[in-house]
Amino acid sequence: MINLKKHTKIALVYFVLAALLGCVLRFFRVLDIPITYKYIVHAHSHIALLGWVYLALTSLLYKLYLSKPEAHKKYSKIFWFTQLTLMGMLLTFPFQGYAAFSIVFSTLFLFASYWFSWFFFKNVPVAYKKTQSLQCAKAAIVYLLISSVGPWALGGIMNTLGGDSIWYRLAIYFYLHFLYNGWMIMALVAVFLYILEKQQIVLPQRNFKRFFWGLNLGIVLSFFLSTLFSHPSVVYYVFGGVGAVLQLYAFYVLWIFLLEVKSKLNSLFSTFHQNILKVIGLLWGSKMILQTLSAIPYFADLAVTYLDFTIGYLHWTFLGVVTISLFLFLDHFKLLRLGKKNFLLYILGFVLTEALIFYKAIVAWQSATLFSGYYLILAVASLVLLLALLGLLLSREKNVPQS
Repeated sequence: MINLKKHTKIALVYFVLAALLGCVLRFFRVLDIPITYKYIVHAHSHIALLGWVYLALTSLLYKLYLSKPEAHKKYSKIFWFTQLTLMGMLLTFPFQGYAAFSIVFSTLFLFASYWFSWFFFKNVPVAYKKTQSLQCAKAAIVYLLISSVGPWALGGIMNTLGGDSIWYRLAIYFYLHFLYNGWMIMALVAVFLYILEKQQIVLPQRNFKRFFWGLNLGIVLSFFLSTLFSHPSVVYYVFGGVGAVLQLYAFYVLWIFLLEVKSKLNSLFSTFHQNILKVIGLLWGSKMILQTLSAIPYFADLAVTYLDFTIGYLHWTFLGVVTISLFLFLDHFKLLRLGKKNFLLYILGFVLTEALIFYKAIVAWQSATLFSGYYLILAVASLVLLLALLGLLLSREKNVPQS
């Protein structure tokens, strides 16, 4: 029998480790820490995206679609092989960055993701084949596979064009775009629609087609926004802008539907979960507005020139939209206990760090000066996030209903 609560705890351990590495990066500007900053950045990002998010999402997809006795043994092998690759990255990236051993383990992770993808497509029960949620889940896994083209391309680019090439950055941005906006967002949408379907709350087919194709075409076209650092021809700005608008349209279609079934949602989700859904909606809508603005040359140049705007946006997506959605869904399926105090502490840390990151970007943009003690306060705000995650990890199961 697969213990998905244990798997979720392991995913959360990786998140705690990623947050710890993030604190080390923040304190690097405050204290004399004998590390190679760039190596820790690589470790931090890999463990956060592939340890926490990937494991949490695959655990949810397994529980929803594949949790049947005959699949347990094979899934267990995939899970523990994935742990081998993650531990390998955790023990190599902080000490050598991108080098022989870390590249081996990150490559093995790609094979682990291919293994899971094959396993998923092969074992989904026929009963789910026509559901809207499964269409989104399949699209998510396709994006996971597409994103892996980026890492594969990096080796060839490094050997031929070098690390300073535009194509090197494009390969990284390709990977991140389809990982964040494709795999993660679509998988979360799939889980949300699955919850609704179980209560016979289903988007009218015409509306679903608008939502699904708007979102997917938007994801593909908005990749062109990631090319704007190279100041390409105007057509790239147009494609990227159309992609961003299509995603906003898809969000609007879903939002209108949810307003129509609000009374059913109120009976489906506790007050606590309803409030979290509102936070997620606000963050996701804001993310897509920021994305749309980045199609305008002036704002595109801002994001390229002042890197903290981009860092703030990526954290907004990862720590905000993706992670808070995962907290909600893992709590809903009783794979993780999300206490109100820990959640509010997490929100506090998220708001503080985001405000400080965007503040730094605005200061640089306006050629102003950071206030004294900025880096220390940012480091302490990062500790708040770490404390919230430790609280979640160490919290004990209690049969107390959320309200």
